[in-house]
Amino acid sequence: MRRIHVGNALSAFGLGFTVPYLYVYVAQVRGLGSMTAGLVLAVFAVAALIVLPFAGRAIVRRGPLPVLLAALVSAALGSLSLGLAGNATAVLLAAAALGAGQAVMQPALATMIVDCSAADTRSRAFATQFFLQNLGLGVGGLIGGHLVDTTRVSSFTLLFAIEAAMFLVLVAVMATVRMPHSPRMEDAPAPSARGGWKQLLGNRAMVQLSVLGFVLFFACYGQFESGLSAFGVEAAGISTSALGTALAANTLMIVVAQFAVLKFVERRRRSRVIAAVGLIWAVAWVAAGYAGLGHGSQEMATAAFVSTYALFGLGEAMLSPTVAPLVADLAPEGMAGQYNSAFALVKQLALAVGPAVGGPMGASLHAPYIVTFLLFSLGITALALRLGRRLTEVQDQPWLRTSRVVARGEAPAESLAA
Repeated sequence: MRRIHVGNALSAFGLGFTVPYLYVYVAQVRGLGSMTAGLVLAVFAVAALIVLPFAGRAIVRRGPLPVLLAALVSAALGSLSLGLAGNATAVLLAAAALGAGQAVMQPALATMIVDCSAADTRSRAFATQFFLQNLGLGVGGLIGGHLVDTTRVSSFTLLFAIEAAMFLVLVAVMATVRMPHSPRMEDAPAPSARGGWKQLLGNRAMVQLSVLGFVLFFACYGQFESGLSAFGVEAAGISTSALGTALAANTLMIVVAQFAVLKFVERRRRSRVIAAVGLIWAVAWVAAGYAGLGHGSQEMATAAFVSTYALFGLGEAMLSPTVAPLVADLAPEGMAGQYNSAFALVKQLALAVGPAVGGPMGASLHAPYIVTFLLFSLGITALALRLGRRLTEVQDQPWLRTSRVVARGEAPAESLAA
């Protein structure tokens, strides 16, 4: 588990180096124009949507570790190629390799966490993963910002080379991992691939969680760097430096609050925690509305806008130990990889649709934008409470597993071994 967490931090650190500067690199530094830069960002989403349906099956059949290693090699090659690419075709092919690798890493690492954790430690494991991801992205972005120089292509080539090196270091770290035995489907007949998806779609609780997940990612993550930032600049007059402060406030809230929030949510129903996140995000959208539509001073508008991102960070910290472990608990034995990949696919769809819808609205339809996403946040609360009625007691309250063992007078395995 320690190696997995180190891997998460390293991959996030590498991505933090390049992601904030990708558009500038393609459009300005390489001189390929905004159209090509937009296509590169689209290729990331398309590559993820193509590979994720197959990634889940590969994880189930081969295990998460081989799939992760293949994804890391693909990402390393894509990153290095992106730093050396000088024309549009090479840039798009490199982006496809990097995007596919990044997309497959998520469910592979999530399945490794599931396989290496028990039900009572899983929430803390996913919370630690999320904490390290945000810390790595923040530190990587900060260092990368001091290394880049838009007048020198070589500075960006160095950035992408460092990212590729991080992926290869992660290959070396992960190659030393010895995964515990978990059920595999190596001998399953070919038709079972269709059966796996049919089984997943027949799980009503998982379908409801996927719908809820789409709304979560669409209404929050899909707006960070598109609709919400456009709304802040156009409606609230937020400066680019203030926008950077807002993004930093989001990361800082996650890093500072993650483990305090974990203690709060560990003994509460998962469905109600998610419902509470919807209410917190509704308050965040009200704050954003005040920043852009209110008549206060510029200082008040900026403070309200920064608080919007901080409130989103608080909600994210509550979701990290809640949603991913719930996906694992809904998966039948040996199917965690397929369920994690399906949920990652839902996330990618939301992240593709969110900016496309929110960007134009945030830039021009200011009041409708706020009202729309305020209603989406309240919809999260309603969907979460509805999902809670379909979950079993143990799925919604995972601590009951251990408390019932104690109540029946059964000793935990560690005690028996001692």
